[in-house]
Amino acid sequence: MKYMPTYDLMESVRNTNQWLGATARAMGDYPAMAMTANPAMQMLRAWGEVTERSFERMVAKPDWGIPSITGPDGKDHVVRVETLLEKPFGDLIRFTTPGRKSPKRRVLLVAPMSGHYATLLRKTVISLLPDCDVHITDWHNARDIPVSAGKFDVEDYTRYVAEFMRHLGPDLHVIAVCQPVPLTLAATAMLAEDDAAAQPRSLTLIGGPVDPDAAATDVTDFGSRVTMGQLEHSMIQRVGFKYKGVGREVYPGLLQLASFITMNASTHAQAFTDQIFRAAHGKASEHDKHNQFYDEYLAVMDMTAEFYLSTVERVFKSRDIARNVFTVDGRQLDLGKISSVAVKIVEGEKDDISAPGQCLAALDLLTGLPEDKKAAHLEPGAGHYGIFAGSSWRNNIRPLVLEFIDANSDAPGAPAAKPGGGSGTGPAEKAAAPAAKPGPAPSPAKAKDNKAKPAAKAVAQPES
Repeated sequence: MKYMPTYDLMESVRNTNQWLGATARAMGDYPAMAMTANPAMQMLRAWGEVTERSFERMVAKPDWGIPSITGPDGKDHVVRVETLLEKPFGDLIRFTTPGRKSPKRRVLLVAPMSGHYATLLRKTVISLLPDCDVHITDWHNARDIPVSAGKFDVEDYTRYVAEFMRHLGPDLHVIAVCQPVPLTLAATAMLAEDDAAAQPRSLTLIGGPVDPDAAATDVTDFGSRVTMGQLEHSMIQRVGFKYKGVGREVYPGLLQLASFITMNASTHAQAFTDQIFRAAHGKASEHDKHNQFYDEYLAVMDMTAEFYLSTVERVFKSRDIARNVFTVDGRQLDLGKISSVAVKIVEGEKDDISAPGQCLAALDLLTGLPEDKKAAHLEPGAGHYGIFAGSSWRNNIRPLVLEFIDANSDAPGAPAAKPGGGSGTGPAEKAAAPAAKPGPAPSPAKAKDNKAKPAAKAVAQPES
């Protein structure tokens, strides 16, 4: 499979389907067709419209499109994207609002590198901007990175995150979502050993596979079934001549997307069927619920082959993080060295990607961290997407995270506020008295017992 023609063949299939959609839409829209009064023409146009848009989105990086923010002065402030650090495989960016005083809460969102762009966290960013000074890791599409830039694996990812945290300074609160959770833990352990003063004040770890064996999912089952040789042979391809990364070995975004859709094929098929009928009846719109979700979901990026393979081998198969034997440049990092960074775990009861228990395993690894610096929250009824971007995040989890940040904003050694927003691992979250009130939100739900067994797997609803 490591051939350029294979990569180009997939892109040709995508391009052909986009062209077929455009052709069908144009034929259905042709004025003369209206004289036939044939409903089949409306269906043809609708099918073409949905098909063209879907396949076109697969190679487009979504815009951030962050709306303006209303400040304390009652004025709307435009949000701008500012690049703080530029690196070959990813940038550190900040969302600035000229004319508005920067909030005291400084947050770094560590975005996943698992097939989608960092814009997957757009809703998370929007929800935090009124109350926080938000930064995020903006990973690059591997097909656009020349081979001369070198490799990028899990060790490089860890170094990038540590460098970003060091650059932003210690008065920082880090929120890692999904895939980067174990590597963000490793980056914090690296800082604990090399530059303790650069450690963030808190880590909020959301739905990540710290210990994949703690609760089985389709993702972990797949990782245990296949060998590394099989993965390398079937998943890795070389970028074709069309892109700057020509010749680079990657796990293609289109191949990843096929895997994503296969996991919930019937759900996606029904969603697209419904959208075609809505388009035929004139009920679809540019920014309707379907298009908002799939414009982001279908926009995929290539991962470097070494990052994908090392993630499967070291995080899922050998469980280096779960066994606390993860190494960078031959040096073993000890998670037990993290002793001053408050850590909060957030999991979804119905998460079918990182099931409850996988992320919670991090607390047992933090042997040097006092119990009053540990917190956990299990969100009832929430799936994977909901715990960082859905209604569960907006209504319940976000207020708890802001309270946790406020309760742990003091420098180590300074008199700290009483821990809140779920400090400890008891069955209920205790409310904190934050220094600065978070934005208006409904009262947070009580946390579930952290030792509760994972709920039965539920199919994620794309439009939830």
